[in-house]
Amino acid sequence: MEWLNGEIAYWHWIVVGLLLAALEIFVPSFVILWFGLAAIVVGLIMAVTSLSFTFQLLIWVILSVLFAYLWHKIISPKILNKTFAGMSREAIIGQTGTVLNYNALQSRGMLRFSAPLLGNDEWEFIFEGELQSGDRVTVIDVSGNTLIVTNNK
Repeated sequence: MEWLNGEIAYWHWIVVGLLLAALEIFVPSFVILWFGLAAIVVGLIMAVTSLSFTFQLLIWVILSVLFAYLWHKIISPKILNKTFAGMSREAIIGQTGTVLNYNALQSRGMLRFSAPLLGNDEWEFIFEGELQSGDRVTVIDVSGNTLIVTNNK
């Protein structure tokens, strides 16, 4: 147990913190970053005061848990993804787009939304009737990867 009171310099904590933060690039869980930030804070505290290694570890554990909690419970929910990516068909129904082209013989065409929906801003659509390029249409249903639309006139 003597090694618990070994000498660790402030810069050791800062280097470990930077390495942990850099490791976040390879592990997309967004958790390791908080361990790294806590290590950097411990390094900064060590730069101004001397603490035993046991107390340094205690501060690091407390800060790591605190930073992770604050991120996942307070900050992360406020930064929700505002796109419709990954949502169900209900997210696209009711959205309005502009007709890019339409073939009345096939009752199919392409439309564009002003913002990407479900990861794409251009979608194939089905419509029974006459449409012109530039007409605005509203999505009423989804059939596979094809939208079923109605005219806004």
